[in-house]
Amino acid sequence: MSKTKKRVLIVDDSAAVRQVMSEIVNADDRMEVMATAGDPFQASERMQREVPDVIVLDIEMPRMDGLTFLRRLMAQRPIPVVVCSTLVGAGTKTLDAVVSAGAVEVIEKPTLGTRQKLLDSRIQIQDAILGAAHARVDRRKEFQVRANLSADAVLPPPSGRAMLKTTDKIVVIGASTGGTEALSRVLESLPAYAPPIVIVQHMPEAFTSAFAQRLNSVCKITVKEARDGDSVLRGHALIAPGGRHTLLTRSGANYRVEVRDGPLVHRHRPSVDVLFRSAARVAGANGVGFILTGMGNDGAHGLKEMLDTGATTYGQSEKSCVVYGMPAEAKKMGAVQTEVDLSEVAGIVAAVDR
Repeated sequence: MSKTKKRVLIVDDSAAVRQVMSEIVNADDRMEVMATAGDPFQASERMQREVPDVIVLDIEMPRMDGLTFLRRLMAQRPIPVVVCSTLVGAGTKTLDAVVSAGAVEVIEKPTLGTRQKLLDSRIQIQDAILGAAHARVDRRKEFQVRANLSADAVLPPPSGRAMLKTTDKIVVIGASTGGTEALSRVLESLPAYAPPIVIVQHMPEAFTSAFAQRLNSVCKITVKEARDGDSVLRGHALIAPGGRHTLLTRSGANYRVEVRDGPLVHRHRPSVDVLFRSAARVAGANGVGFILTGMGNDGAHGLKEMLDTGATTYGQSEKSCVVYGMPAEAKKMGAVQTEVDLSEVAGIVAAVDR
């Protein structure tokens, strides 16, 4: 077995799912299947001989459910885990439970459908596994085929001037692997008078709604999944829906969001680059951009475009990231004015227009 590839252990009681997941993993030359197991007991036995870099875990299984296994694993031997289940959709308590238990990523099982849906599912799963394989689980506890297109495919580059001058400040945030926990920490710490916020967190369809609802129940600000035409208001945070791009627009001096279909950008839909580019176009120097923990380079170009139009830009520090990928790429491009620890972000956001 190659020493350079990430080793993946697949735990699912369905032989068919294990086969499909194995094909998806082995199709990417950066990782390979170490082993498969039909339940947590078989997985534990296999891990006594060899420890994987990441585990893909189902929830509903015989003898022991995946959630119990996940909790025991994180208590005894923390390993990055991607939960792949049909039980973690919108409105389910299981989604919150697996994230709280320590899952790095949550994805849906591949289903039969059109060729494009299968293609999207395959790349989504590969990205989630690779992102989890690079995650630092200890740091996470401490800090509580998609096309590789650019944002040009969805929105033209900014002209260098915002649509209109305004005194209104607006915050845009992009995150991926480790971002659900990072965003929870930030939003839960914000006061009710926080400036308007729009967020892209890489998540599948249906998951963003449940994520927003959970945050809304614990935050002082209002958190909701963005809908086309929503106003972006003080004391509100809009989260881009999974599977669709979210752009910032203007109606006079008022900010709104446009939610639209479009091609995958940097392997993602929604894309951070698309949101950031739209902020560069309509907010200019009144924009404040944050790029948080995540795998890949989505958001780096858009953050640079924001900076070039006068916006203030921040990147999460390496020591506070689960995966220092997206912030690192943005820093390399010169898009990050200031690096900050995750613990500092809420205070900066709260003081944006004070």
